[in-house]
Amino acid sequence: MSTKRAKIEDAKILSSIISESNKDVANEFGLNINNAAKHPSFCTKEWVISDFEKGEEYFLYFKDNLPVGCVAFENPRAGVAYLNRLCVLREFRHHNIGKELVWFIFDYAKRKDIKRLSIGIIAKNTRLKNWYLNLGFKEGDTKTFFYLPFDVLFMNHIF
Repeated sequence: MSTKRAKIEDAKILSSIISESNKDVANEFGLNINNAAKHPSFCTKEWVISDFEKGEEYFLYFKDNLPVGCVAFENPRAGVAYLNRLCVLREFRHHNIGKELVWFIFDYAKRKDIKRLSIGIIAKNTRLKNWYLNLGFKEGDTKTFFYLPFDVLFMNHIF
């Protein structure tokens, strides 16, 4: 098991992991390409490439030399950054890979002198909210975005 910094050449692998691991969420919350095109369930290689072009960092998690998870570290400035697109393929869930990726990002954020790490989740997703609370995140504001059919709960981890 290892984590490595992804490169733009990994965009296809990243988009596959992101979209595949979010299909359950899409089904549970009734998301489709027409009502939530900007949700990670519909992530494309081009979306990931545009993230790289904006300077966002991605990390891939490997198990037995296979990429099975990923996470994005976004917009680190003024002591704040975003943990985004934390994804683990369905068949590898319940192996603590998600937690290992979060802990990896915690360490990475501290090295970058980040004081607060934020993440946005579907506000009605109680299971995910509780998972992040158990990792030390605190509930923040809930916001509505015109392009999403659900409210987004922002959670923060303070270092």
